[in-house]
Amino acid sequence: MKREQIVKKLLNILRDEFEIDDPDLNANLTEEYEFDSIDAIALLEYVEDFIASPLTQEEKKKAMEIRTINNICDFIMGVMQTRA
Repeated sequence: MKREQIVKKLLNILRDEFEIDDPDLNANLTEEYEFDSIDAIALLEYVEDFIASPLTQEEKKKAMEIRTINNICDFIMGVMQTRA
């Protein structure tokens, strides 16, 4: 899957599930959009669906440090490449 496809899917999830419209891809989700830890956990479930595989505990810990949409894309691409 290409990065552009990942960004598009993420933007749809953020819009539909978290009511975040047209976000800055480099903005800190917590500071700019009040994205909290509960939102982050919910987003991880969407990421697991996205990659069609459960995340390991180590991957989940790493994901909790993510702050921007670009970071999320990098994370997803890294996980997908590791599992390919």
